[in-house]
Amino acid sequence: MKKNLIWSWFWIILSLLYFFVPLILTFVFSLQTLKDQFSFISYQRVFEDRGFIRSLIFSTEIGIVTIFLSLALMIPTVYWVRLKAPRIRPVIEFISLLPFVIPAIVLVFGLIRVFSGGLLPLTNTHLGTNFLLVAAYVVIGFPYLYRSIDAGMGAIDVVTLTEAAQSLGANWFTIMFRVIIPNLRAAIFSATFLTLAIVMGEFTVATFLVGLKSFGPYLWQVNQNRAYEGSALVIVSFLITWAFMGLIVLVGRGAGASDAAGPR
Repeated sequence: MKKNLIWSWFWIILSLLYFFVPLILTFVFSLQTLKDQFSFISYQRVFEDRGFIRSLIFSTEIGIVTIFLSLALMIPTVYWVRLKAPRIRPVIEFISLLPFVIPAIVLVFGLIRVFSGGLLPLTNTHLGTNFLLVAAYVVIGFPYLYRSIDAGMGAIDVVTLTEAAQSLGANWFTIMFRVIIPNLRAAIFSATFLTLAIVMGEFTVATFLVGLKSFGPYLWQVNQNRAYEGSALVIVSFLITWAFMGLIVLVGRGAGASDAAGPR
């Protein structure tokens, strides 16, 4: 057992070094804007750049719209499948894997090809292009959102909860918003922040639809032209992602403790 413990710690330390050493070196490099001294000038330049704030706000807004649309589609669908059609769950799970198989470049060129003319020329307007971007992100985030919501549904007995609510005279709206969704808080928040993190870092679809308006292409453009500011922006993006992950943990623990305590 002692030998196994040593090997366990060896792989843990090796994994930490593999993850943190490049990150630490990137951080040190971002401090070397001035010769022979460390400074945070590169970070100052990043935060003073209007493109950084503009792209961050734009991606956050797109992410929020994507989250609400995805949840509005996913929660009723997963609930209905588990309640009325459990046999088609394998089909839904197979469909949820398609975004892993179909490259994002194929998705975005398909959207541009279909919606650049004809009856719905959405790419001719900013609003239409933003709608296509949201639609593409709903597809890309489908596997993660579906599994999170499905796991949350699996942790509760939706059939028993629904029958109990119906026996008390509740309608479908009441069942969904006062019975099912409150029991899915941890899963919903996890899916929310994970989807937002995906939207913030996505590059391919955003590049072909909106360009530097989105945070992913802006990050790439800065890395191509300004080495020190690019390194600083990488660190900032990591911090943003870690903040989202921390919120997932905090919200998940809070929701779990609240569910464990039960209604009062």
